[in-house]
Amino acid sequence: MNVHAEDVVEMGDAPSPGRRTMSAIVQDRYGPDPEGVLRLTEIDQPTIAGDEVLVRVHAACVDRGTWHMMAGLPYPIRIAGFGLRRPKYANPGRNLAGTIEAVGADVTGFVPGDEVYGMATATFAEYVSARPAKLARKPANLSFEQAAAVPVSGGTALQAVRSLGRVHPGEKVLVIGASGGVGSFAVQIAKASGAEVTGVCSTSKADLVRARGADHVIDYAHEDFADGGPRFDVIIDIGGNARLPRLRRALTPRGRLVIVGGETGGRLLGGSDRGIRAKVLSLFVGQQMGTFVASEKAADLMTLRDLIEAGELVPAIDRIYPLREVPAAIERMQGGQARGKLVVSIRPCNVKTPASGSVT
Repeated sequence: MNVHAEDVVEMGDAPSPGRRTMSAIVQDRYGPDPEGVLRLTEIDQPTIAGDEVLVRVHAACVDRGTWHMMAGLPYPIRIAGFGLRRPKYANPGRNLAGTIEAVGADVTGFVPGDEVYGMATATFAEYVSARPAKLARKPANLSFEQAAAVPVSGGTALQAVRSLGRVHPGEKVLVIGASGGVGSFAVQIAKASGAEVTGVCSTSKADLVRARGADHVIDYAHEDFADGGPRFDVIIDIGGNARLPRLRRALTPRGRLVIVGGETGGRLLGGSDRGIRAKVLSLFVGQQMGTFVASEKAADLMTLRDLIEAGELVPAIDRIYPLREVPAAIERMQGGQARGKLVVSIRPCNVKTPASGSVT
């Protein structure tokens, strides 16, 4: 059973008789302002069903989806199962890294004490219930804070590069939005696939993109990736606002365009209409274009773990926040200031927090 907003016990109130409590971020309503809708409080620890595990969360992570789930925008996210009028889950956290505390009677493959990472609901909390199908053993060479930065963004990048982009050795790949959470992983996964990778980002983040293995970097403030220069076999567009004609000009005649999400701010579609138009246009041209909704599965986590342990994938961490500062982390992410991932530590931190503007 997941923790829901209705299970909240306010700070200072008596906890439910016979139940253990935990610290957690909670929201009772949708809203775009994290300081206005999120608060730290005490709630009952979750119980688990026979097919679930209880995870002691050591670290979680903020990503673009965190804001969408918190705000309930664009509206289709509510129809997707996160609550029509009010949030279904206690908080918008989705990534986790932690230790299994207990397993349900029907669970095989995990035992208490296993160190895991993956996806669950309401992960801005000390404990969560999770399904084994969305967990994998944590990469041995990462701390919990580093591992928490990987699941959602890393899984999305893996599917964009390998499943949709079908990147092959020797191909030229353009990653737009290369300094973000998904983008920094996409650069590395494309390189690990044998591609020649060009990243598009701002001036202040060019060093991060190069450090993650990009062969070339385009500063969008001074250069245009569609100015008639080299064409690309695959474009992974995580920027969210480039028009389709510009993207097509930068693509080879039979190239592949993968649009990851959309960020126009629209309440109804939020930019997803661009991906829909791209899929329709693909029916009439030689270029293959489209978008996708990333799935959450243990198989991808295992692939990411293999890449990480082989030294081919390294999460870029901008800052590590304590649990009470989740709203500040979301605000930094929305402001476009982050150089890499924003992590939430839910235990004494074992990684030195980088100074402002640095990356681990």
